[in-house]
Amino acid sequence: RRLVLVASRLGAISLPKGNKDKTKFKTVKQTIGRLPKLQHGESDEKDLLHTARRLTPLNLQRMKASQPGGTWRDWPEELLAPCHQKASGASFQAFYGRMTWDSPSPTITTQSYNFGTGRFGHPEQDRSLTLREAAMLQGFPRSYRFVKGSEKPSMLTVGRLIGNAVPPAFGRAVGETFLKAVQASEAEA
Repeated sequence: RRLVLVASRLGAISLPKGNKDKTKFKTVKQTIGRLPKLQHGESDEKDLLHTARRLTPLNLQRMKASQPGGTWRDWPEELLAPCHQKASGASFQAFYGRMTWDSPSPTITTQSYNFGTGRFGHPEQDRSLTLREAAMLQGFPRSYRFVKGSEKPSMLTVGRLIGNAVPPAFGRAVGETFLKAVQASEAEA
């Protein structure tokens, strides 16, 4: 959970209204649907951030048993992790989940390249998200570089950068809110 507090000593701040129309949102398919297809463990030669993490044989079976928008509760019993068989594991519905094409992205976290840490299964391909897909779903442009030139990106390091980032569109909205407040204060002076 995150809290963004917007306040000013210059005067009142009016917050952006936001999108009340729940039918107007960018879907997963609109965001990443045109990227090259990959198998688990494969990389796009033209974009090293578009590399799919290799899945263990068990996690590949789990991925194939997962439906977009479904949960691990849909799996046959032999695929369940030990934690899912405990009463305390019942609340973790989003772990080992697949995204759906026609919905907005779930929250992108620092380990969004790992199928077992959230709803980070690709909607169609039997693999987890790539760093490029996670970055684009977080709002970064496709051309954004997180490492120098042809340097090989670290999943852990770049995953943290992406997952801990304020989505660029959100940061822009907060910045514009402060800019409008300063401009309004200067106009009154």
